[in-house]
This record gives sequence, structure tokens and C-alpha cells, in this order.
Amino acid sequence: MTLRYLGGVFDIEFQYWTERFFGKVLSSNIKLIYSDVAEDELINAPQKVKDFVKSIPKKNLIKTRLSKETILLAEKYLEEKVVGKSNRADCYHIAMATILKADLLVSWNFKQIVNVERINGYNAVDLLNGYQTIEIRNPREVFYYEDND
Repeated sequence: MTLRYLGGVFDIEFQYWTERFFGKVLSSNIKLIYSDVAEDELINAPQKVKDFVKSIPKKNLIKTRLSKETILLAEKYLEEKVVGKSNRADCYHIAMATILKADLLVSWNFKQIVNVERINGYNAVDLLNGYQTIEIRNPREVFYYEDND
């Protein structure tokens, strides 16, 4: 599973569901894919987001690096205009998750990632290039969150 919006835990609109999502992840053996692309994005992030990422136990992380294969697939998304060129990093995340055969890509980015038109575009490119499709959802949709209150 790859997670694209680590700062959601500090965003009032997304906080409740992001906290519940991470609670489920951290209490299980679920692995999050964490790449050098995410590290680059964190450079300008608020300190509390950086601290949150550092608090994720290593047992829940799979660290990976941008590869030539990832770059080539991401460029295909851009060539097919699934998203614009300013969204190259988003394409890297999706390509990486696709190539690594992640079960799921999780994000709060509804404009470039978690919307039916974009998902269909990414998956069409994946299929045309010999990859499997990828499931893309937001944290609220990922688990059954049983209310114990």
C-alpha cells in the first residue's frame, strides 16, 4: 500500500479519517511504500508532518527509490495527458505503486489521483504497457472502521 497524503492527519477536513486509517495500519502488519520522491516532497513540509513520518515504525515501511522503469511509466501517464506535466511527482507515486504491485494507493488528492477519470486514465496506460491495474482510494474507503464508542 502506498500513501500519498501524509499531512492529512493535521488537516481538519481529513484528520478524523486519516487518524483512523493510520491507527489501523500501525496496529497491523500493513506495509506502506515510502520512496525518495516522498522524501523530496517532505523537504518543504511543516515540521509536524516530518515528525509524523519519522514516527511511523520501520516495520510498517517499505523504502524504495525512483527507478528508470518508474520514470518511463510516469512519462507515459503524462504523454497520454492523464494529468498535466506539473503533476510529475504524482505520476511517479502511481507508477511506483503499479510497478511494485501495491495492493492499493491511498491519497486525499482528489484532483490528480483519487477521481474516476484519472484512475481510469492511469489504469488504461498501465494495461497498454503490460502492467496490472491499481486500486486507488482515499483513507476513508480503505477499511471497515467499526465504531467501538
